[in-house]
Amino acid sequence: MTEQIITRAYIGLGGNLDDPATRIQRAFVALNTLRHTQLVLKSSLYRTAPVGYLDQPDFINAVAAVDTSLEPIALLDALLHLELDEGRARSFKNAPRTLDLDVLMYGDLQLIHDRLIVPHPRMGGRAFVLFPLQEIAPDLLIPGMGYVKQLAAECQDQDIERLENNIQ
Repeated sequence: MTEQIITRAYIGLGGNLDDPATRIQRAFVALNTLRHTQLVLKSSLYRTAPVGYLDQPDFINAVAAVDTSLEPIALLDALLHLELDEGRARSFKNAPRTLDLDVLMYGDLQLIHDRLIVPHPRMGGRAFVLFPLQEIAPDLLIPGMGYVKQLAAECQDQDIERLENNIQ
């Protein structure tokens, strides 16, 4: 019998259609029901302006920490399934969405795969990732980017508002 290795992964959650705050709360619950995965921490919810395609509603964003024995691609597949359960459609890049789940980090792994890059390549410059991540892991080092606290400080000019404090 082989021992399962548990890895701390960080998941970005976001959405801007059909009551995104409720969808993100449901996603927190769903993360805890994934096979071989346990929700450990969740950030507050944040309102943020859209990035890329601007003609759409503001987003609600959060970050969760999970402990998982799923391999990175298996975790990605499980997250994509949760997105589909919430009605996610991929009509065009940066389109409005019901739920978006991203693997931000998977332990200290640096991975470039045709389906997944970790750490997430754009997380180091996005307040909607860094502010909620800073709540639950302020001293976290993002491989190849720097410490969450410092990166978040460099994003102070981005439009972001904490909606509630629900750290657990």
